[in-house]
Amino acid sequence: MGLKIVRRLIPDWGTTYGPPGDGPFPAVMVFHGSEGAWSGWSHRNAVLLAAHGFLAFPFGYSKGGNAWNAGSIEEIPLDRSLDALSAFRAFPPTGDRLAFYGVSRGAEHALLLASLMVRDGLKGVPDAIAVHSPPDVVCGAFDARRFRDNGDPGWQTWDPAKRAWSWRGSSDDLLPTRPIEIERFDGPLFLSHGTADRVWSVEMTRRLVARLERHGRRPDVHYYEGSDHLPGSAGENEHHDHLVSFLDRHLRA
Repeated sequence: MGLKIVRRLIPDWGTTYGPPGDGPFPAVMVFHGSEGAWSGWSHRNAVLLAAHGFLAFPFGYSKGGNAWNAGSIEEIPLDRSLDALSAFRAFPPTGDRLAFYGVSRGAEHALLLASLMVRDGLKGVPDAIAVHSPPDVVCGAFDARRFRDNGDPGWQTWDPAKRAWSWRGSSDDLLPTRPIEIERFDGPLFLSHGTADRVWSVEMTRRLVARLERHGRRPDVHYYEGSDHLPGSAGENEHHDHLVSFLDRHLRA
């Protein structure tokens, strides 16, 4: 019995997960959240997509960290993400059609990178974008070493003076609370959010959807009633059903 999921290394960038064979395969670049590149969640999401016939690349962008510490999302150069995207597109098993998929801070990353690429007229813009629990604005930097659960004596809000992202060597255009201009992107867009999210309010997605609709966009939107920041088993199954259907429609055409 042969392998159903195969790892393939993109030299200098990381691993992909996909079906056996030479391809090319519809491709998805997966962005992790504040859990960091070492936690394995983005690899788990990539394996799930690979099981449905996609070539998935979980891109690790957080700074530092290890198997016990998530590292930080502070002054992350989105130019490096663009270089990783170029390497993924040039990878022989990667097909012509490619999507971004991100959750939480990964959703922010996906939306920001795509909007900046469109704004600056760059080639290689994704053919579709899927995000879960996204923000509608740029958020502040995150450092796992300083994180405490709400109610812990050491808990503190994120410092708006610290910036999460940079582009072309500057973070001045990516200040916290600045709207993410994803309305610039005119391709298929999937948005989902739990209505009981205690980390990032569902109102951020509602505002994002309203802004997109004002600009004539019609995103594919799913609200998971009673779900927290990450869905439980039943909610996750529902989410993945919607997600895979969306990617099938827009990457296999």
